[in-house]
This record gives sequence, C-alpha cells and structure tokens, in this order.
Amino acid sequence: MSTIEEIRKKDTLLAIIIRSGYSCDGINFITPGEYSQQLAYMHHPTGKVIDAHVHNIVHRNVVMTQEVLVLKKGKLRVDFYDAYKDYLESRVLEGGDVILLVSGGHGFKVLEEVEMLEIKQGPYAGDADKIRFESVADDDVVLGGDN
Repeated sequence: MSTIEEIRKKDTLLAIIIRSGYSCDGINFITPGEYSQQLAYMHHPTGKVIDAHVHNIVHRNVVMTQEVLVLKKGKLRVDFYDAYKDYLESRVLEGGDVILLVSGGHGFKVLEEVEMLEIKQGPYAGDADKIRFESVADDDVVLGGDN
C-alpha cells in the first residue's frame, strides 16, 4: 500500500491520503503553496530547535473549504464524489491515517468506532458552508487503491 495516495478524477485532485506508515526526514510539504489548507509532515531528531515565532496578519481570500481529518482510532470509509455529486470510489482509513479533502464532494461511513480530528478554515458559515446530498448505497461502493 502506498503511504501517500492522491485521489483524482482526471486532472482534478480530490484528496490526499497520508497513511500512518509514512515517514521521511526533515520537512515534507505534501500540498503546494497555493492551497488554502497547508499540510506538511515533519520528522526532527531529538534536540532540534525550531525557532520561536509569531505569525503575521495576512489577509487571505478563501473561496473553497479544504479539510483535514486525522484518524486517532477506528476505521472510516471515505466516499468520493465529483463537483457534480456523482459517486466515484471509496477508500478506508484506519487509526493514524490523515486525509486532506481538496475538492469535489465526500461522505463517510464509520466501519469501526472512530475518534478523529477535523481541521478546516473558519469561520464556520453554517448551512451556507455545504450542500448535502444522498450518499452512495453500500451495495454500490467501489473500494479503490489497496483497500
């Protein structure tokens, strides 16, 4: 199983999955600089000093919510849809996996009790933040990748 997987529909990136087994030395930015949600993997040796810092006030124009899910434990099926709400395929995430949902639509089914973190841009816009639609039926699920 690949430790970093991109889910695509043609040239459109829908999601990036970083499996729990992924590792590298130093810093690896998984996302390009223009994404509104930045995701990096960092591996530093004992004693490494990361300079103290504050972040500048920088006004940004965020037009699409991108979210990151960090699975602490359990199993979660992620169903991927294109921007037209057409179902594409699914993946199963397990404890320690991380996913960045970049574009398109998505839905979830808990396969084993899940504890997870969700990180996304704010402020939350309530009902204006998303459009809900009918999920794929279990009988129609297509598991892609190495699931």
